[in-house]
Amino acid sequence: MELNWGVHDVFTLEEYGENILGARLAIPRILQLFLQYDIHATWAIVGMLYCQSKDELLARLESLDTPYENEAFSAKSNLWQVGEDEIQDPYHYGKSLVDMINVIPNQEIATHTFSHYYCLEDGQQTAHFAKDLQAVFQLGEGITSLVFPRNQTNNDYLNLCKTYGISAYRGNEESWIYRAYTSKTNPVTKRMLRLIDAYVNLTGHHTYSLKNIQKEPIINIKSSRFLRPYSKQLAVLESLRLRRIKNGLTKAAKNNELYHLWWHPHNFGKNIEENLQFLEEILKHVDYLKANYNFQSMHMRDVADVLKIIS
Repeated sequence: MELNWGVHDVFTLEEYGENILGARLAIPRILQLFLQYDIHATWAIVGMLYCQSKDELLARLESLDTPYENEAFSAKSNLWQVGEDEIQDPYHYGKSLVDMINVIPNQEIATHTFSHYYCLEDGQQTAHFAKDLQAVFQLGEGITSLVFPRNQTNNDYLNLCKTYGISAYRGNEESWIYRAYTSKTNPVTKRMLRLIDAYVNLTGHHTYSLKNIQKEPIINIKSSRFLRPYSKQLAVLESLRLRRIKNGLTKAAKNNELYHLWWHPHNFGKNIEENLQFLEEILKHVDYLKANYNFQSMHMRDVADVLKIIS
């Protein structure tokens, strides 16, 4: 969950603001579906969303370095359009949403870094990332799981994560088209192949067993599938997209494996009804797998806790 902090360097508010506001409508309905189907979910939240005023945001950002060669990546470059609080500016504040998530059972609060920190972009260094993690833990949530923004997994930073109490992160799928990339290393070819893979099985289902999870220096709970949003242009292919996910879940259930599905709330910000209906179809299938194969829903901390028991 990142609201505009996750896309401010890609889109203007005029271009993407509807998605951000729509995310605020989608989140309570996603939570109700999770409650209805007993889903354990991890919410990796950008720390800046906790701030309740611009003064607080500026004070917390003051201690951070965001020294990217491309200054547009820095949250500080976006401060000119940030309002005074969540009521005035629903694009950049989200404490009420965090509070909403906290009252729903089996929802894990994780971090998406404090400043939506890009761990592979030119200019940033380990010391800068350490300051960002310090800002995360000043929020006081007891966070143990992390999702790297833009999936820029930096293996050199995993030991640092461990130092700050992070025990698990979401790694990327094991395919060259999903390998961690920067703004300079994400060609159209790879983007097109990832799109096709959402509908047709190009790279496998990316399910895996607990015994094969990388545990050092922290646990790598790899992604299996990004839940792409509904597209009117590709609506005729919706049944393929759903079947792709259901087949992966079924494989995981039958083989006692994990299947890690993820998305951003703002992906549901347009076509909210279509996206929520699609999600519910997935959750109905999970319910079927629970009844027939003893499948379980787990968030990232659940997985880490199980691994501690069986290790």
